[in-house]
Amino acid sequence: MGFVSSKAMNDSLKGQREFMRLQLERQLALKNLMRERQTAMQIAWTREFLKYFGTFFGLAAVVLTIGAIKRKNPAVLLPIPPLSFVFSYHYDMGYGTLLQRIKG
Repeated sequence: MGFVSSKAMNDSLKGQREFMRLQLERQLALKNLMRERQTAMQIAWTREFLKYFGTFFGLAAVVLTIGAIKRKNPAVLLPIPPLSFVFSYHYDMGYGTLLQRIKG
């Protein structure tokens, strides 16, 4: 009698372990899918931001250059380097390999 009940318990434990293993695999797959979607959303946001910031940066560079020429003062061009770093960073994030380098 004890053998039959212990065999049933072993089968039950084996079934529970299998169920838990499958559930863990599904959770890991779901987490990976959510991370991939989040990364895709981040890249899409960066590309959209880059359109507007690129336009702003281009106009600012042209206007500041014209202002520096008219005033004969090269200090007017000082905002261009920091803006170019921001533009380069977002370009690398949206169209470059920044995310792969971060993962590495």
